[in-house]
Amino acid sequence: MRIVIRGGRIIDPANKLDVTGDVCIADGVITAVGAGPDDFHADHVINAHDMVVCPGFIDLAVHLREPGQEHKGTIASETLAAAAGGVTTVCIPPDSDPVIDSPAVVELIRQRNDATGSAHVAMLGAMTKELKGAEITEMHALKQAGCVGISNGMAAVQNSLVLRRAMEYAASYDLKTFLVPEDAHLANGGCVHEGAISIRMGLPGIPECAESIAVGRDLLLVEQTGVAAHFCRLSSGRAMNMVARARHDGLPVSADVAAHQLHLTEMDLVGFNGNCHVRPPLRSQRDRQILLEGLQRGIFSAVCSDHQPHESSAKLLPFAETQPGISGLETLLALTLRAGAEAGMPLMDVLALLTSGPAEVLGIARGCLTVGAVADVCVFREQETWLLTPEHMHSKGKNTPFMHWELRGKVQHTVLAGRPVYTAPGVAS
Repeated sequence: MRIVIRGGRIIDPANKLDVTGDVCIADGVITAVGAGPDDFHADHVINAHDMVVCPGFIDLAVHLREPGQEHKGTIASETLAAAAGGVTTVCIPPDSDPVIDSPAVVELIRQRNDATGSAHVAMLGAMTKELKGAEITEMHALKQAGCVGISNGMAAVQNSLVLRRAMEYAASYDLKTFLVPEDAHLANGGCVHEGAISIRMGLPGIPECAESIAVGRDLLLVEQTGVAAHFCRLSSGRAMNMVARARHDGLPVSADVAAHQLHLTEMDLVGFNGNCHVRPPLRSQRDRQILLEGLQRGIFSAVCSDHQPHESSAKLLPFAETQPGISGLETLLALTLRAGAEAGMPLMDVLALLTSGPAEVLGIARGCLTVGAVADVCVFREQETWLLTPEHMHSKGKNTPFMHWELRGKVQHTVLAGRPVYTAPGVAS
C-alpha cells in the first residue's frame, strides 16, 4: 500500500526534525518526509492537519500474557491495545508460560504474533532457566533466535555469583542485560512502599533500600564484567541518582521509568485501591518529584507502560492479596505528555522518551522517520482531551487507577510497517 500522511506537524526526535509537511510511505518503508515527490500517487491518504506525526512508539515493558495466561490477555488483544496507544513495538519480558528460555519458545511467540499481532514484538530471553536464578541459559542460542537482550524478569537474581557469570556470558556475545533491581530479602514479601502510609494501613512494606542496594550491587558487577545494562522501571530517587552517577562515570548503563510512577505516590493507596498495587511499589511524593527532575535532566532513556493486564477478579481481593500491575498501553502517550509538561520539557524531548530513546536501548533500527526506515508511524492530537472508560479500552485488562481520568493527547492513526492497524472511532480512515 502507498500511503501519504498529509499536512501534519512532523516530529522525529532521532533526526531532530520538527516541520509541517507530508510523510510518504511505499512498500512498508518511509519514502519521503516533508515534501513528497510530485509523481507520488497514494492508495490511501491520512489527513493529519492540526495533528502530530511521529514515529510509532516503542514500549520497553509489556506483558502480553500469551502464552500461558490467555485469560488475562492475548497477543491479539494486547497488541491491538498497543496500536490504539500508538505503540508499534512492544518489548516483552521472559516470564511467559513457558518461560522464554529456549529458541523454541521464541519461535512460538513469533509465529503467534505473525498470525494475530498488530505490533512488532521484541523479546527478552531468560537469564536463568525457568527464571529460578540458579542455572544460566544458552544466551547465544537465544540471541541467534532473535532475542534483543536478556532478563530475569521480576525474579531478580539474588545469587551475586550467578549474576556475575550471566553478565560475563552476555558481555561475550554483546547482549544487553535488562535488570529489575530488588533485594528479595529486604522486600520480604511486601506490597507497598515502607513508610508512614504502610504503617497506617497495616500493610507489609518494601523499603526504598531494597531497590537502591540492588542497583549498587548490579552497578559494581557491570563495572566488573563490562556488560551493557539497562535498569528497568526505577521507582526511587536514590536509585535513579546512582544510575546517573554511573553514566557520568562512563559505565554502559541506561534506565527507564514506568509512566504511573510519574503521577501516583503512596498517598494514592489510601482507600486500599487494588489497582494501585504495583511492583516496584508507588513511592513517596519526594521520589516522584526526583523522578520528574530526572526525566527533565535526561537521565531516563525511556518511559514505559509496564503493561500488566489482569482479569477483574485479580484486583478484588484484600489489597495484599491482589495481583500487582496496571493495564497501561492505552494511557502511555497521555501520561507521558502530562509528565513532560509538568517537568517543563519540549515536545521533541518528550517524544524521544517513546521513540528514539527506547530504540537505542533495544539496539533496533526503529523509532525514526528516516527515509528508507520501516514505516511505523503514530498520528495524534496533542491537545485533544478524552475520558478513559472501560468501554474504550482494547486490552482485556481494565485494571488501571487512571480510570475516568480526563487525559490529554489522543492517538488518531497508527501505521505498522506501512499498514494501517488502528484508526480512532469517528475518524475518517
